[in-house]
Amino acid sequence: MAGTRSGEVTMKGNPVELVGPRLNVGDSAPEFSCVTKGDSGLAVVTLKDTGGKARLFSVVPSLDTPVCSTQTRTLSKTLNELGDKVAAYTISTDLPFAMARFCDEAKVGNMTNLSDLHNQSFGEHYGVLMAGVPVPLLARALFVVDPNGTITHVEYVKEVASEPDYAPAIEALKKAAGA
Repeated sequence: MAGTRSGEVTMKGNPVELVGPRLNVGDSAPEFSCVTKGDSGLAVVTLKDTGGKARLFSVVPSLDTPVCSTQTRTLSKTLNELGDKVAAYTISTDLPFAMARFCDEAKVGNMTNLSDLHNQSFGEHYGVLMAGVPVPLLARALFVVDPNGTITHVEYVKEVASEPDYAPAIEALKKAAGA
């Protein structure tokens, strides 16, 4: 397991340690392996599989919580104006089936769900895996990656129970997409 970092994030006011590096604008996006529920069953998705467009990775602890639900719905509405110029992903350690159910019920069709439950490689490589919690959870974050695989926006949300600052991420996504 990668090293841990402390003092960056709290959950309901309590400090949590994060596993992995703190990524910065200009870094190459790290590889990962997540699982999604597709039409023909479960499929593994890697960073390479997401390539070719500007990408938004919206990281949440669990879609079955109010703030995560709000984050996903807010981004989905905002992404409608960018259409197919970008690719957007919601990443959590929820089961792929639960993520698909949430998006069906919330009518979120423009974000692909990626479950990091399999091996937490996204969490470890992007520095959002929370250490010392009873089940694997990811800290709330937003990452924008340009078509060349360079990170152009990073936000590690200081309080996991708070929403991210959407505007800078959307602006970075538009710029990365040339929109």
